[in-house]
Amino acid sequence: MEAEKYLDDLKDIKEIMHRSSRFISLSGMAGVACGVIALLGAYFYYDQVYAASRVSGIYGTENFEFRALFIALATLFLALASAIFFTTRISRKKGLSLWDARSKQMLIRFLVPLGTGGLLSLIVFYHGFSILALPITLIFFGLGAYSASRFSYPELRSLGIVNVFLGLLASLFVEYALVFWALGFGVMNIIYGIAVYFKYESNNK
Repeated sequence: MEAEKYLDDLKDIKEIMHRSSRFISLSGMAGVACGVIALLGAYFYYDQVYAASRVSGIYGTENFEFRALFIALATLFLALASAIFFTTRISRKKGLSLWDARSKQMLIRFLVPLGTGGLLSLIVFYHGFSILALPITLIFFGLGAYSASRFSYPELRSLGIVNVFLGLLASLFVEYALVFWALGFGVMNIIYGIAVYFKYESNNK
């Protein structure tokens, strides 16, 4: 009995140390939701911007640039909303604070690269090269995820590396940029979310 008590105490200490060193409230379902939304965004971008402009032969005009910007902003808003919703829900279930010193550091490390990439994308949009915004957002999202992974699950680091790699490929093969973007933001986020859910969440309901 005494040995079991010590083992339980060690387990509690290990859990406390883990919580203090990681922001573990990130939800796997948030990753899945963001991935699905990204795939839908990629579909609408292809349908309303890329395919439509190829038919009309006037890609790069103000009308299509506006459509691209609208779809990008709508996708970003819905993805952020879903991430906040699922992350808040799992934080409450675990009885953890969503906004503490660790989560602030993680947010800063993530948003600085992501915000930089977002501003650069807007500049690209302004100059009429919206297709280049796809590899830019992939690369800077990947850099943000890699940087923020210090305060989260190690899977986030892998997600960041893969997205940077896909972004570089999208920069090299611009004609397939939307495919790489869908793979990075869509498929890889879904895989990341499923991995996190089954590894950290499914047994802790």
